[in-house]
Amino acid sequence: MNISIVIPNYNGEKIIEKNLESVVKALLNYKDGKKEIIVTDDGSEDNSLAVINNFIDKNNFGINIHLITSAASHNLGFSSNVDKGVKKASGEVVILLNTDVIVSLDFIEPLLKHFDDPKVFAVGCTDESVEGEEVIERGRGVGRFERGFLLHQAGSLDETNTLWVSGGSGAFRKKVWDELGGLDPLFNPFYWEDIDLSYRALKAGYKLVFERASVVRHEHEKGAIKKQYSSTNVKRISYRNQILFVWLNITDINLVTSHLFWLPYHIMRSLLTGDFSLLLGFLAAFKKIPNILAKRNQRKRIFVLSDKEVLLPFKENNND
Repeated sequence: MNISIVIPNYNGEKIIEKNLESVVKALLNYKDGKKEIIVTDDGSEDNSLAVINNFIDKNNFGINIHLITSAASHNLGFSSNVDKGVKKASGEVVILLNTDVIVSLDFIEPLLKHFDDPKVFAVGCTDESVEGEEVIERGRGVGRFERGFLLHQAGSLDETNTLWVSGGSGAFRKKVWDELGGLDPLFNPFYWEDIDLSYRALKAGYKLVFERASVVRHEHEKGAIKKQYSSTNVKRISYRNQILFVWLNITDINLVTSHLFWLPYHIMRSLLTGDFSLLLGFLAAFKKIPNILAKRNQRKRIFVLSDKEVLLPFKENNND
Protein backbone atom coordinates (compact mmCIF):
# COMPACT_ATOMS: atom_id res chain seq x y z
CA MET A 1 0.00 0.00 0.00
CA ASN A 2 1.38 3.43 -0.94
CA ILE A 3 1.63 5.90 1.93
CA SER A 4 2.31 9.58 2.44
CA ILE A 5 3.41 10.94 5.78
CA VAL A 6 2.37 14.56 6.27
CA ILE A 7 4.11 16.59 8.98
CA PRO A 8 2.76 20.10 9.64
CA ASN A 9 5.46 22.39 11.01
CA TYR A 10 5.33 25.76 12.73
CA ASN A 11 8.42 27.07 14.53
CA GLY A 12 9.65 23.54 15.14
CA GLU A 13 13.36 24.05 14.51
CA LYS A 14 14.36 22.35 17.78
CA ILE A 15 12.27 19.22 17.29
CA ILE A 16 11.69 18.65 13.57
CA GLU A 17 15.00 16.90 12.84
CA LYS A 18 14.46 14.34 15.59
CA ASN A 19 10.96 13.76 14.25
CA LEU A 20 12.17 13.31 10.67
CA GLU A 21 14.92 10.91 11.69
CA SER A 22 12.43 8.60 13.39
CA VAL A 23 10.01 8.81 10.44
CA VAL A 24 12.72 7.97 7.88
CA LYS A 25 13.78 4.93 9.91
CA ALA A 26 10.17 3.71 10.09
CA LEU A 27 9.69 4.18 6.34
CA LEU A 28 12.87 2.25 5.58
CA ASN A 29 11.44 -0.54 7.71
CA TYR A 30 8.24 -0.55 5.61
CA LYS A 31 8.74 -2.59 2.42
CA ASP A 32 5.28 -2.99 0.88
CA GLY A 33 4.66 0.16 -1.17
CA LYS A 34 5.77 3.57 -2.30
CA LYS A 35 6.37 6.15 0.38
CA GLU A 36 6.97 9.85 0.75
CA ILE A 37 7.26 12.53 3.41
CA ILE A 38 5.56 15.90 2.98
CA VAL A 39 6.49 18.66 5.43
CA THR A 40 4.19 21.67 5.32
CA ASP A 41 5.39 24.87 6.93
CA ASP A 42 2.90 27.44 8.19
CA GLY A 43 4.97 30.63 8.06
CA SER A 44 7.59 29.70 10.64
CA GLU A 45 9.56 32.61 12.08
CA ASP A 46 12.43 30.50 13.41
CA ASN A 47 15.11 28.52 11.60
CA SER A 48 12.79 25.63 10.68
CA LEU A 49 13.12 25.91 6.92
CA ALA A 50 16.92 25.81 7.04
CA VAL A 51 16.83 22.77 9.34
CA ILE A 52 14.35 20.93 7.10
CA ASN A 53 16.21 21.77 3.89
CA ASN A 54 19.48 20.65 5.44
CA PHE A 55 17.86 17.33 6.42
CA ILE A 56 16.53 16.87 2.89
CA ASP A 57 19.94 17.64 1.37
CA LYS A 58 21.70 15.02 3.46
CA ASN A 59 19.00 12.37 3.03
CA ASN A 60 20.73 9.46 1.28
CA PHE A 61 18.03 6.86 1.83
CA GLY A 62 16.05 7.26 -1.40
CA ILE A 63 12.92 8.55 0.34
CA ASN A 64 11.22 11.49 -1.31
CA ILE A 65 10.87 14.39 1.12
CA HIS A 66 8.91 17.42 -0.03
CA LEU A 67 8.80 20.77 1.74
CA ILE A 68 5.75 22.97 1.10
CA THR A 69 6.08 26.53 2.35
CA SER A 70 3.30 29.01 3.00
CA ALA A 71 2.36 31.70 0.50
CA ALA A 72 0.50 33.59 3.22
CA SER A 73 2.07 36.44 5.15
CA HIS A 74 0.85 35.05 8.47
CA ASN A 75 0.27 31.75 10.25
CA LEU A 76 -2.96 30.15 8.97
CA GLY A 77 -3.46 27.36 11.51
CA PHE A 78 -3.33 23.60 11.86
CA SER A 79 -6.25 22.67 9.60
CA SER A 80 -5.06 24.76 6.66
CA ASN A 81 -1.46 23.61 7.09
CA VAL A 82 -2.42 19.92 7.14
CA ASP A 83 -4.91 20.21 4.28
CA LYS A 84 -2.35 21.63 1.88
CA GLY A 85 -0.06 18.69 2.63
CA VAL A 86 -2.79 16.07 2.16
CA LYS A 87 -3.79 17.73 -1.10
CA LYS A 88 -0.28 17.05 -2.46
CA ALA A 89 -0.11 13.50 -1.08
CA SER A 90 0.03 10.65 -3.60
CA GLY A 91 -0.46 7.78 -1.15
CA GLU A 92 -3.65 5.81 -0.69
CA VAL A 93 -3.20 6.30 3.05
CA VAL A 94 -1.98 9.52 4.65
CA ILE A 95 -0.34 9.36 8.07
CA LEU A 96 -0.42 12.65 9.99
CA LEU A 97 2.31 13.31 12.53
CA ASN A 98 2.97 16.39 14.62
CA THR A 99 6.55 17.62 14.81
CA ASP A 100 6.67 16.74 18.52
CA VAL A 101 5.86 13.07 17.78
CA ILE A 102 8.60 10.42 17.64
CA VAL A 103 7.49 7.18 15.99
CA SER A 104 8.49 3.62 16.77
CA LEU A 105 10.29 1.64 14.09
CA ASP A 106 7.37 -0.68 13.33
CA PHE A 107 4.39 1.65 13.83
CA ILE A 108 3.24 1.65 10.18
CA GLU A 109 2.13 -1.92 9.39
CA PRO A 110 -0.30 -2.32 12.32
CA LEU A 111 -2.13 0.76 11.05
CA LEU A 112 -2.34 -0.29 7.43
CA LYS A 113 -3.86 -3.75 7.96
CA HIS A 114 -7.18 -2.15 8.92
CA PHE A 115 -7.55 -0.48 5.53
CA ASP A 116 -8.37 -3.86 3.97
CA ASP A 117 -11.87 -2.98 5.17
CA PRO A 118 -13.13 -0.36 2.67
CA LYS A 119 -15.36 1.21 5.34
CA VAL A 120 -12.40 2.14 7.55
CA PHE A 121 -11.58 5.83 7.22
CA ALA A 122 -8.94 6.28 9.90
CA VAL A 123 -6.80 4.40 12.42
CA GLY A 124 -5.27 5.87 15.55
CA CYS A 125 -2.01 5.06 17.32
CA THR A 126 -1.12 4.41 20.93
CA ASP A 127 0.19 7.76 22.05
CA GLU A 128 2.83 7.68 24.79
CA SER A 129 2.05 11.17 26.03
CA VAL A 130 4.92 12.87 27.87
CA GLU A 131 3.27 15.05 30.52
CA GLY A 132 5.80 16.53 32.90
CA GLU A 133 7.61 13.65 34.57
CA GLU A 134 4.99 11.11 33.54
CA VAL A 135 4.41 9.11 30.38
CA ILE A 136 0.72 8.33 29.98
CA GLU A 137 -0.62 6.02 27.29
CA ARG A 138 -3.49 7.52 25.33
CA GLY A 139 -4.88 7.23 21.83
CA ARG A 140 -8.44 6.01 22.04
CA GLY A 141 -11.23 8.55 22.47
CA VAL A 142 -14.73 8.29 23.91
CA GLY A 143 -17.38 10.90 24.60
CA ARG A 144 -20.91 11.75 25.59
CA PHE A 145 -23.31 14.63 25.10
CA GLU A 146 -23.91 16.37 28.41
CA ARG A 147 -25.24 19.80 29.40
CA GLY A 148 -25.44 20.88 25.77
CA PHE A 149 -21.98 19.89 24.62
CA LEU A 150 -19.96 16.91 23.47
CA LEU A 151 -17.60 16.01 26.30
CA HIS A 152 -14.64 13.96 25.16
CA GLN A 153 -12.06 12.02 27.13
CA ALA A 154 -9.47 9.31 26.86
CA GLY A 155 -10.91 5.80 26.73
CA SER A 156 -9.68 2.35 27.70
CA LEU A 157 -6.97 1.02 25.42
CA ASP A 158 -8.49 -2.46 25.58
CA GLU A 159 -11.16 -1.60 22.99
CA THR A 160 -10.69 -1.02 19.26
CA ASN A 161 -13.43 1.50 18.49
CA THR A 162 -12.73 5.20 18.94
CA LEU A 163 -14.75 8.39 18.68
CA TRP A 164 -11.92 10.20 16.93
CA VAL A 165 -8.47 9.68 15.46
CA SER A 166 -5.88 12.29 16.34
CA GLY A 167 -4.62 14.61 13.65
CA GLY A 168 -1.24 14.46 15.37
CA SER A 169 -0.72 10.70 15.09
CA GLY A 170 -3.17 8.86 12.87
CA ALA A 171 -3.62 7.24 9.45
CA PHE A 172 -6.40 8.35 7.08
CA ARG A 173 -7.75 6.99 3.81
CA LYS A 174 -7.02 9.71 1.26
CA LYS A 175 -10.07 9.03 -0.92
CA VAL A 176 -12.49 9.43 1.98
CA TRP A 177 -10.56 12.44 3.31
CA ASP A 178 -11.20 14.16 -0.01
CA GLU A 179 -14.84 13.09 0.01
CA LEU A 180 -15.37 14.56 3.49
CA GLY A 181 -13.47 17.74 2.69
CA GLY A 182 -10.57 17.28 5.09
CA LEU A 183 -9.98 19.36 8.19
CA ASP A 184 -12.23 22.39 8.43
CA PRO A 185 -10.38 25.76 8.48
CA LEU A 186 -13.14 27.17 10.68
CA PHE A 187 -11.28 25.47 13.55
CA ASN A 188 -8.00 27.32 12.90
CA PRO A 189 -5.65 27.86 14.60
CA PHE A 190 -6.05 24.57 16.52
CA TYR A 191 -8.14 22.08 18.52
CA TRP A 192 -11.30 20.07 17.73
CA GLU A 193 -10.55 19.86 13.99
CA ASP A 194 -9.70 16.14 14.17
CA ILE A 195 -12.71 15.37 16.38
CA ASP A 196 -14.88 17.25 13.90
CA LEU A 197 -13.53 15.30 10.90
CA SER A 198 -13.81 11.98 12.74
CA TYR A 199 -17.39 12.68 13.79
CA ARG A 200 -18.32 13.61 10.22
CA ALA A 201 -16.86 10.31 9.04
CA LEU A 202 -18.81 8.32 11.63
CA LYS A 203 -22.08 10.06 10.76
CA ALA A 204 -21.35 9.35 7.08
CA GLY A 205 -21.16 5.63 7.88
CA TYR A 206 -17.39 5.09 7.97
CA LYS A 207 -15.39 3.34 10.71
CA LEU A 208 -12.64 4.56 13.01
CA VAL A 209 -10.22 2.11 14.63
CA PHE A 210 -7.75 2.34 17.50
CA GLU A 211 -4.64 0.19 17.01
CA ARG A 212 -2.88 -0.72 20.24
CA ALA A 213 0.26 -2.09 18.55
CA SER A 214 1.15 1.11 16.70
CA VAL A 215 3.12 3.23 19.18
CA VAL A 216 4.35 6.82 19.01
CA ARG A 217 5.76 9.14 21.67
CA HIS A 218 4.22 12.60 21.93
CA GLU A 219 6.33 15.27 23.63
CA HIS A 220 3.55 17.84 24.05
CA GLU A 221 5.50 20.46 25.97
CA LYS A 222 7.83 20.91 23.00
CA GLY A 223 5.08 21.68 20.50
CA ALA A 224 4.19 25.09 19.05
CA ILE A 225 0.90 25.63 20.92
CA LYS A 226 2.48 25.62 24.36
CA LYS A 227 5.15 28.06 23.19
CA GLN A 228 3.08 30.46 21.08
CA TYR A 229 -0.21 30.84 22.98
CA SER A 230 -1.11 31.80 26.53
CA SER A 231 -3.30 29.43 28.54
CA THR A 232 -6.10 32.05 28.40
CA ASN A 233 -6.05 32.15 24.59
CA VAL A 234 -5.91 28.36 24.36
CA LYS A 235 -8.97 28.11 26.61
CA ARG A 236 -10.93 30.70 24.60
CA ILE A 237 -10.13 28.99 21.29
CA SER A 238 -11.04 25.60 22.73
CA TYR A 239 -14.44 26.85 23.92
CA ARG A 240 -15.09 28.50 20.55
CA ASN A 241 -14.35 25.29 18.70
CA GLN A 242 -16.39 23.19 21.11
CA ILE A 243 -19.35 25.41 20.23
CA LEU A 244 -18.55 25.29 16.51
CA PHE A 245 -18.54 21.50 16.65
CA VAL A 246 -22.12 21.41 17.94
CA TRP A 247 -23.39 23.99 15.48
CA LEU A 248 -21.80 22.19 12.54
CA ASN A 249 -22.61 18.57 13.36
CA ILE A 250 -25.37 17.94 15.87
CA THR A 251 -28.74 17.30 14.21
CA ASP A 252 -30.64 15.20 16.78
CA ILE A 253 -33.53 17.38 17.96
CA ASN A 254 -33.10 16.36 21.60
CA LEU A 255 -29.41 17.23 21.59
CA VAL A 256 -30.02 20.51 19.77
CA THR A 257 -32.67 21.38 22.37
CA SER A 258 -30.25 20.48 25.16
CA HIS A 259 -27.59 22.74 23.68
CA LEU A 260 -30.00 25.68 23.35
CA PHE A 261 -31.22 25.12 26.92
CA TRP A 262 -27.77 24.92 28.52
CA LEU A 263 -25.91 27.55 26.48
CA PRO A 264 -27.38 30.58 28.35
CA TYR A 265 -26.49 28.88 31.64
CA HIS A 266 -22.86 28.43 30.56
CA ILE A 267 -22.65 32.05 29.35
CA MET A 268 -24.16 33.39 32.58
CA ARG A 269 -21.81 31.24 34.65
CA SER A 270 -18.90 32.63 32.66
CA LEU A 271 -20.01 36.16 33.56
CA LEU A 272 -20.62 35.44 37.23
CA THR A 273 -17.32 33.66 37.80
CA GLY A 274 -15.26 36.23 35.95
CA ASP A 275 -13.84 33.57 33.64
CA PHE A 276 -14.81 35.07 30.30
CA SER A 277 -13.22 32.39 28.12
CA LEU A 278 -16.50 30.69 27.25
CA LEU A 279 -18.30 33.98 26.61
CA LEU A 280 -15.50 35.17 24.31
CA GLY A 281 -15.49 31.79 22.62
CA PHE A 282 -19.24 32.03 22.03
CA LEU A 283 -18.93 35.53 20.53
CA ALA A 284 -16.13 34.37 18.22
CA ALA A 285 -18.24 31.39 17.11
CA PHE A 286 -21.30 33.60 16.59
CA LYS A 287 -19.38 35.74 14.08
CA LYS A 288 -19.01 32.65 11.89
CA ILE A 289 -22.75 31.90 11.73
CA PRO A 290 -23.14 32.41 7.93
CA ASN A 291 -20.29 29.97 7.16
CA ILE A 292 -21.54 27.54 9.79
CA LEU A 293 -25.07 27.40 8.36
CA ALA A 294 -23.78 26.82 4.82
CA LYS A 295 -21.43 24.04 5.92
CA ARG A 296 -24.06 22.48 8.18
CA ASN A 297 -26.41 22.10 5.23
CA GLN A 298 -23.65 20.57 3.11
CA ARG A 299 -22.76 18.07 5.81
CA LYS A 300 -26.32 16.94 6.38
CA ARG A 301 -26.37 15.59 2.83
CA ILE A 302 -23.69 12.98 3.63
CA PHE A 303 -24.89 11.97 7.10
CA VAL A 304 -26.48 8.51 7.22
CA LEU A 305 -26.36 7.90 10.99
CA SER A 306 -27.97 9.88 13.79
CA ASP A 307 -25.99 11.41 16.64
CA LYS A 308 -27.50 8.80 18.95
CA GLU A 309 -26.23 5.98 16.73
CA VAL A 310 -22.74 7.51 16.61
CA LEU A 311 -22.47 8.02 20.38
CA LEU A 312 -24.24 4.84 21.56
CA PRO A 313 -21.17 2.53 21.23
CA PHE A 314 -19.31 4.75 23.71
CA LYS A 315 -22.05 4.91 26.31
CA GLU A 316 -20.54 2.16 28.47
CA ASN A 317 -17.04 3.60 28.16
CA ASN A 318 -17.58 7.04 29.57
CA ASN A 319 -16.06 6.21 32.94
CA ASP A 320 -12.81 4.94 31.39
